[in-house]
Amino acid sequence: MAIFLNENSKVIVQGMTGSEGTKHTTRMLKAGTHIVGGVNPRKAGQEVDIDGTLLPVFATVADAMAQTGADVTVGFVPPAFAKAGVIEAIDAGIPLCVVITEGIPVHDTASFWAHAVATGNRTRVIGPNCPGLISPGKSNAGIIPADITGPGSIGLVSKSGTLTYQMMYELRDI
Repeated sequence: MAIFLNENSKVIVQGMTGSEGTKHTTRMLKAGTHIVGGVNPRKAGQEVDIDGTLLPVFATVADAMAQTGADVTVGFVPPAFAKAGVIEAIDAGIPLCVVITEGIPVHDTASFWAHAVATGNRTRVIGPNCPGLISPGKSNAGIIPADITGPGSIGLVSKSGTLTYQMMYELRDI
């Protein structure tokens, strides 16, 4: 079951060059995710080698979309900068924005959510403080361990990361 994320999704990672971004970009690549680059304004123009895969770094989400056709962004931006990162993604018009970052102030979350609504809900925002989305065997946008899931006709939506992982594990063979 793949509703928002599939094998054709082109994913960029905001914060890919940070420690968490790098770690989870590696995991997403191993899960088969089609990652086409990252975003970090201070490192724009560089390439990052992640387990033998060279990924370009762009200054903005709009630049990454224009040059790669990206249609999903996954955010590993520190809490203090997360609001700006999400608003940038919304302003670029990316269809799916997955916000992994935890510890984002509630006011910042309310602000970027209101911005998404005010701009016509062109961007579906998942998160913040979520494990992401996975379409087993197709694509993984977030921190969900790929080995606890399996393809099938069941979709799972949950607010709790720990319970989500347990349910994924229990349902993987169904």
